[in-house]
Amino acid sequence: MKKIINSNQAPAPIGPYSQAVLAKSVLYCSGQIAMDPKSGALITETLEKETDQVLRNLGAVLIEAGMNYSNVVKCSIFLSSMNDFAAVNEIYGKYFSEFPPARETVEVSKLPKGVNVEISAIAVR
Repeated sequence: MKKIINSNQAPAPIGPYSQAVLAKSVLYCSGQIAMDPKSGALITETLEKETDQVLRNLGAVLIEAGMNYSNVVKCSIFLSSMNDFAAVNEIYGKYFSEFPPARETVEVSKLPKGVNVEISAIAVR
């Protein structure tokens, strides 16, 4: 019993995957990058704007599933440089100020389309 979740308010998948999959009461959200859902342009002028767009895209997927940030129990943050941790953490904290989810943050050698940050999440009803 699973339901595929796709929001037109978040970027369309760029490969053979869904934006999210709802399995019973658990939502598994694929990683989001800072792609504008309307134009397809990457928002990378500043790391803060990039992170904000990533989290807005994640929020759109959550809304499509009838959830919001408070439903998130786990996030994974992937950074192209751990030097960006503080800046990303500051923006992230604005979205998860109350009851922040568990998470890990890791530096990776490359991210899709050369972006600096990607965030995935697991949420529950």
